[in-house]
Amino acid sequence: MPSRDYHERLWEGIAEGLVPDGFKARCAFLLAHVAAGQHVLDVGCGEGWFTAALADAGCAAVGIDVADEPLRRGRRRRADLDLRRVDDDTPWPLQEATFDVVWAGEVIEHVVDTAALFSEMRRVLRPGGLLLVSTPNHGRWTILGMALRRDAFARHFDPRSDHVRFYTPDSLRGVVADFGFEQIETTTWGGVPGARKTLAAHARRKRW
Repeated sequence: MPSRDYHERLWEGIAEGLVPDGFKARCAFLLAHVAAGQHVLDVGCGEGWFTAALADAGCAAVGIDVADEPLRRGRRRRADLDLRRVDDDTPWPLQEATFDVVWAGEVIEHVVDTAALFSEMRRVLRPGGLLLVSTPNHGRWTILGMALRRDAFARHFDPRSDHVRFYTPDSLRGVVADFGFEQIETTTWGGVPGARKTLAAHARRKRW
């Protein structure tokens, strides 16, 4: 199945208007790192919930996604948003060093070609620009908690899930550093052992 068809079928099973998991906490993290007037790219924007929050905060926000269906939904709800479809196997039709901030919320765990994604995020960021990401946390205490709960580990790593990458704070910092970022900081929030926790990072694109 072509990648685009796969993503469109995933969206067929998602109810329209569904608020993203952890939206309030992730939005607070995002908005704490942006300022009005900045150009911000929302990678994997879905229906544009975060794109809308950025626009309402005074940012020049662009949302991109690899599926058409969520973008149609987002445009129906907010016709003023700049939402664009991109392919996941070719460079994004965006100029280099265009954005002050790139945000990828709960995206990197879905992407097979990690190198292509991080390379594109770096390419469109201006030198010194800010990368913000969030993803489910798979640190030692999360894994231990799942191991102690009956069937939790198997459910979490179900091979039918659309999650294909699993990050710990150390591995996320390593990947971000590998693709030309510095001043990398990570934080986690939410959940209890065995429950979902969020891992987030912010880093600066190196100037050279």
